[in-house]
Amino acid sequence: MSVSLILIPLAVAAVAAAHGSQSARDEAGQVVCRVQTRMRDEKLLADALRETGAAVTAGPQEITAAWDGIRAGFARGEDGVWSAHFTGQVDESRAVEIVRAVDAGYGRQVQRAVLDRLRDRAPAAGLVLESETATEDAGVRLVFAVGREGHCAG
Repeated sequence: MSVSLILIPLAVAAVAAAHGSQSARDEAGQVVCRVQTRMRDEKLLADALRETGAAVTAGPQEITAAWDGIRAGFARGEDGVWSAHFTGQVDESRAVEIVRAVDAGYGRQVQRAVLDRLRDRAPAAGLVLESETATEDAGVRLVFAVGREGHCAG
């Protein structure tokens, strides 16, 4: 079986939200489905695919992922939008399920990257990280002290 997915960025997805996932068949009779996603960065996408247990080969315009019995080729179009073509033991619902799992992993990768950037840049802004706590909803709460190092009162 073969399934192709168009991964619509969230900015565009707001317009298409009423339609959800849309599917059709191309001229070769293959299922082509549009799925809402936030994926843009190829490194974060490759890391999110690895998080799902995929063996990944990555380049700037194309990423290949392979799971047991399923293979997916992710390609970026001229407009920057990724599309995924699934082959193997996969149907439309399984392909969409995989993309949603990858999208969730991508969100975690973005969160890690932002947290790393905050930790790295805090000292230059005069901030000292006092605590870091994971919340019940998988969020992270950082508490910074302002102006405590290298500053004298008075």
